[in-house]
Amino acid sequence: MTERTASSETNPAPAALLEHVNYTVADPGRTASMLQAVFGWTRRWEGPSISGGRTVHVGTQDRYVALFSKGERGARPDNYATPGGLNHLGIVVEDLGAAERRVRDYGLKPHSHQTYDPGSRFYFHDADGIEYEVVSYG
Repeated sequence: MTERTASSETNPAPAALLEHVNYTVADPGRTASMLQAVFGWTRRWEGPSISGGRTVHVGTQDRYVALFSKGERGARPDNYATPGGLNHLGIVVEDLGAAERRVRDYGLKPHSHQTYDPGSRFYFHDADGIEYEVVSYG
């Protein structure tokens, strides 16, 4: 555990914003197309990246996900049991019903519908088994 100093308690850091998340997928183009269709995002950039890989950035003007592929597939770990694993991405939408229709139209299966304060949500998995939580607070 990190020791807190008197300075950090009296002068807290200003709230930071999350700009992007980078995660590994089998086919960045395929995942980007799904995210564009389901969430209305745009491709911001795509091209070669580290270790001979390929990356696609898809999202909004201010926030995005970086989809990385090294071109080779390894065994998929159990993300909820692997330290450092990605459990799910939470995406906020205005119209949960419309988002669910787009998920179904893309051939994916929504599950685990829940409503509790402060909103309603469902989950789905993409072709790589990555879980997405879609939530609406409206």
